[in-house]
Amino acid sequence: MPLVQVKCGTDVSIPQPDLVNLYGCTIGDGTRIGAFVEIQKNAVVGARCKISSHTFICEGVTIDDEVFVGHGVMFINDRFPRATATGGKLQTEQDWSVTATSVERGASIGSGATILCGVVIGENALVGAGAVVTRNVPAFAIVAGSPARVIGDVRTRANHQSSK
Repeated sequence: MPLVQVKCGTDVSIPQPDLVNLYGCTIGDGTRIGAFVEIQKNAVVGARCKISSHTFICEGVTIDDEVFVGHGVMFINDRFPRATATGGKLQTEQDWSVTATSVERGASIGSGATILCGVVIGENALVGAGAVVTRNVPAFAIVAGSPARVIGDVRTRANHQSSK
């Protein structure tokens, strides 16, 4: 699929460009994008990120530098989705508004996670695989579950691993 109005930095890697759908988004330097990824208009992905296959990044999502997004991660940008507007006609862009979501520098999001709109995932936070993030994740927090809850701190985990 052609990259329509995409602002790509230098050294962006898209090994299978025919299997991605990018339009109207911004991709930072050195980022790698896997197969079957969709990144919508007005979404921003920072530099040196890894966006794994089968991930959906919708309008209103901003991902800072050095973020890892696992396989099959879904971002959501509408708290109250509806197919139709009052009167039964299909909704258009004028019938709803995007709710922004932010993923801060160095965060990691595990495979199969769902990120509801309006949240901030803090710097270097770790979202466990399959988690459903419904509220802000503090910097350095490890969250898991549905809804996601804080279960640890990456600094403690990192210190524990390095002492072995």
